[in-house]
Amino acid sequence: MNENDAGLSVIVPCFNEEAGIEATLIDLKKYLKGVGLYEIIVVNDGSTDKTPDILSRIANEDKNLRIVVNTRNRGYGAALKLGIQRSKFGIILITDADGTYPADTIPALMLTMLNSNADMVVGARIGDTVNMSRLRAIPKFFLKHYAQWIVNHDIPDLNSGLRVFRKSVAQRFMGILPDGFSFTTTITLSLLADFYNVEFYPIDYRERVGNSKIRPIRDTLKFFNLIFRAGVYFAPYRVFGPIGLFFVIATGISATYDYSVLQDLSGKTQVFLLLGLNTLFFATVAEMIDRRASN
Repeated sequence: MNENDAGLSVIVPCFNEEAGIEATLIDLKKYLKGVGLYEIIVVNDGSTDKTPDILSRIANEDKNLRIVVNTRNRGYGAALKLGIQRSKFGIILITDADGTYPADTIPALMLTMLNSNADMVVGARIGDTVNMSRLRAIPKFFLKHYAQWIVNHDIPDLNSGLRVFRKSVAQRFMGILPDGFSFTTTITLSLLADFYNVEFYPIDYRERVGNSKIRPIRDTLKFFNLIFRAGVYFAPYRVFGPIGLFFVIATGISATYDYSVLQDLSGKTQVFLLLGLNTLFFATVAEMIDRRASN
């Protein structure tokens, strides 16, 4: 890490977490003592329970703790972006306020970043003790493998909320990072697609304290949409190439049937051919534009 990276800014987005926020901050401070200079920024994202009172009391006792307030709930990603904007150090660590992520792995994440000179180290929830819903594991399986296809890289955990990354790198993608829960998915895909050095460190994952803000069906559909859009943005040929190839194969099958049975070329075959060629042409042009923009 260079001199500009000296110090760690820990961002904790917080919305109605009265049951877990105090214990989370105590745990954080316990394990941040060994990482050097640091600050903790809790972004109170429009909480309507006792969270603001708890944060106000803790902030009066801790000079390393800063409270940033959204007067209304703007979303997980919006809270993180606000915290990053207000941070003063070059290395950012994000974690949740519900007690699910183990703070004792923070020194290991920092050490991994230092040793590998990584741009981001993700706490991958593949440790010995992982308490996650089996129902959510099914769509996550397909999301993960589709995302891996898009970026052509193994992704042990697509959307872990415990990770450390360079502020300068995150700022490059701030314009496309969403305000909702898909912030972590987007930044993972963005860095991998643009060939940044992303490392994954195995961590445990505990049951949350308080009620979950995740809505499984709605958020899963949003994740699929997000990954598709990210693929179009970063790897258009991997998204549209298979579609174009499908229509080309369909053209061959349809043409074989036309000449062997109908003794003529049908309109359906011509449509398949045009769709295949146009899709492949579009994918090729989009890929060339993407590569020129990257350079």
